[in-house]
Amino acid sequence: MLSISQTIASTPHLLLNHINVAADWVGLRVVKNTMTCRRVRDGKPEENSRQVTYGAMVEVLSQGQLGYGATSSLSPDAVQAAAQSALVQAQSAHEWSLSPFKMAVRPRVVGEFIAPVRQALDSMTPRDVNELLIRICAGLKLSDQIVQTSATAISTERETWFVSSNGSDIYQHTTSVATDYDATAKDGLITQKRSANGWFARAYQGGWEKLVTDELWGQVQQVGEQALELLTAQDCPDEALTLVLAPDQMMLQIHESVGHPLELDRILGDERNYAGGSFVKGEDFGRLTYGSPLMNISFDPTVPGELASYGFDDAGMVAERQLLIQDGILQRGLGGLESQMRSQLPGVACARASSWNRPATDRMANLNLEPGETSLQELIGGTERGVLMQSNRSWSIDDQRYKFQFGCEYGQLIEDGEITKTVKNPNYRSTTPEFWKSLSKVGDRETWEVFGTPMCGKGEPNQIIWVGHASPVCAFDQIDVFGGG
Repeated sequence: MLSISQTIASTPHLLLNHINVAADWVGLRVVKNTMTCRRVRDGKPEENSRQVTYGAMVEVLSQGQLGYGATSSLSPDAVQAAAQSALVQAQSAHEWSLSPFKMAVRPRVVGEFIAPVRQALDSMTPRDVNELLIRICAGLKLSDQIVQTSATAISTERETWFVSSNGSDIYQHTTSVATDYDATAKDGLITQKRSANGWFARAYQGGWEKLVTDELWGQVQQVGEQALELLTAQDCPDEALTLVLAPDQMMLQIHESVGHPLELDRILGDERNYAGGSFVKGEDFGRLTYGSPLMNISFDPTVPGELASYGFDDAGMVAERQLLIQDGILQRGLGGLESQMRSQLPGVACARASSWNRPATDRMANLNLEPGETSLQELIGGTERGVLMQSNRSWSIDDQRYKFQFGCEYGQLIEDGEITKTVKNPNYRSTTPEFWKSLSKVGDRETWEVFGTPMCGKGEPNQIIWVGHASPVCAFDQIDVFGGG
């Protein structure tokens, strides 16, 4: 008997040939997604779920407008009905058109992308995963002051077929594993939580090798120890000093103050009603000093193992590495072909959809800060007074992505070039241009780490999508930091 994937694989071309609508171009994107979630709290299984979804999105170009129609049935009649609905939508939009599109918005592309996996998802049974998560909870429970432990593993397998009337034929297959484990410690009125690099930051393409690593049990031990350590730590000081951010917090910093404000649909105004706009304007590209000359941000969906690596975006554009910010100067935005044509600005292959029933929109993929030349020892040694912060705990940023305030789980005071003590409740605040212009040291390749988030939300109706971020350790001068006192 053929598997669902084998059955679907032979279907897209047949369905495309069956579609009969008076459109200039027709595209068909079929997506199959399988997700499992295993969650354990205090050593007891809390969730064991498996979800399989598949369906098709039909996209048409007619009278210069794009229309969309989705169906969960892969029968020819259902796909034809979706195509007819997409055509009506495109024709209705023509009357109110602000940006008519030409065929160049959907070029012919042929190829495939298959992400590497070392330990396949079926190599561990649900029981195996649960037993491992129970062991993690046990490892986190270092004393009675640890009042709660939690461990979660989410696996996802995604297959996408994209075919079109002008000859596009793309197949992509990715597997990912996202894990999260944490310990909550309590002493009287003081409660502190420590996790492994922040909420689901350990999210990667690949198989169970991303969870079952040589470093796993050492990391579990460290999370439990640091949760207890925070109970007796002093509050982070309230002053302007050198802020040193570990890669797991740089992930959030890049995401919120670089990724979202550079999305071209925000700059064009499409997201204002829901997620907000951006302080960046169209005329800023090629001119705006976004940060110090040490700031080099790349869009790079080619990094093996990073969560949002792919060969083609969901509109069929070939994915390539591009510098968005070079030597501190803004160069290009995060926008797919439609936004590039509307704005007449340079973009990247980032038109992405969360599922078969969503149209592609401008989304981050792998957004990375390129490493510098400063070792961790040199970076710490050159800091007279500062705070090293790790693992995001809270974030707040205005709807123009300009003013922000972020909090971390774990802080360490730096005095005269040495780490001297642990501080709890570390927070910092700034504005985006001021913050990135204060970037004074960028760690070398040895400090560069890859993380991700499977929980980036955007759009109406909402789309939750996977994003990857990599960064070295970085230092920022004269940043306003504060504690919880």
